[in-house]
Parts: sequence; C-alpha cells; structure tokens
Amino acid sequence: MEFGVGSILEGKVTGITKFGAFVSLPEGKSGLVHISEIAYSYVNDVKDHLKEGQEVKVKVIGIDENGRINLSIKKAMDPPPRPAGQGRPGGRPGGHSGGGFRGKPAPAEPTTFEDRLKQFMASSDSKLSELRQSERRSSRRGGRR
Repeated sequence: MEFGVGSILEGKVTGITKFGAFVSLPEGKSGLVHISEIAYSYVNDVKDHLKEGQEVKVKVIGIDENGRINLSIKKAMDPPPRPAGQGRPGGRPGGHSGGGFRGKPAPAEPTTFEDRLKQFMASSDSKLSELRQSERRSSRRGGRR
C-alpha cells in the first residue's frame, strides 16, 4: 500500500516527546505528529491528549526530501462546530475581520507552507524597508542616539 500527501491512515503512537508524537504506520514506516497538529484546541502537554500504544487516525500532510513523514491528527477529523453567535461566517472570533487599520481587505489565509513562507517573507521585507527608511531619516537630521 503506497501512500502520499493527503492519505488518511490508521497508526499507533510509539513515542511521545514535548514537541509531538511518533506514530507507526503501515509498511513499517513511521511519522511525526507535531504538537500543533494534535487537536483543534491548544495543546500544552502532548501526554494530556495521547498515550503510547493508542490507535490514532492520521492524515499525511507532508513528506520531506529525506523521506520524513509529517502527520496530522486534527486534519484527519472534522473540525469542531463553532458556537452560535461567534462573529460572522468566515470572520475571526469576536467579529474582527483582521483587515488592518487602513480599511484594506483581509488577505486570504495561506493554505500551504510555501504560501505562509511567502507571506512572511513579504511582510519581513516590508518591515525591514520601513526600518531602514526611518534610520535614514533620523541620520539626515543629524540625530545620533
């Protein structure tokens, strides 16, 4: 049975660490469920949610160039229902759309790691540019700190 990204499998927890849990998979393979992929709620301690030997359903969310398999328990199940009255559909909790302070539309949430990385890099470049401009302005004024 060959599996790839998107496959949903049954596995058994073989080890627990502070950053996640190792799960044995079919064909003698194993993968890691990062602590952020265990539950939809905040996970402070992996041992509060998983036990060694526990059978779990996991989704393959990535396989890196070294063949390491990244797994998710929460993506292998349906998300919990949202309580009624928690903002508008598609909005953030509390009704805040996250659109910024200048009336800009909220950007689409990145779905892949690559999209998130691109968004982070663009934001970082923008902040660095603003910082450099600010430093140039203060040095033109003769202000040394």
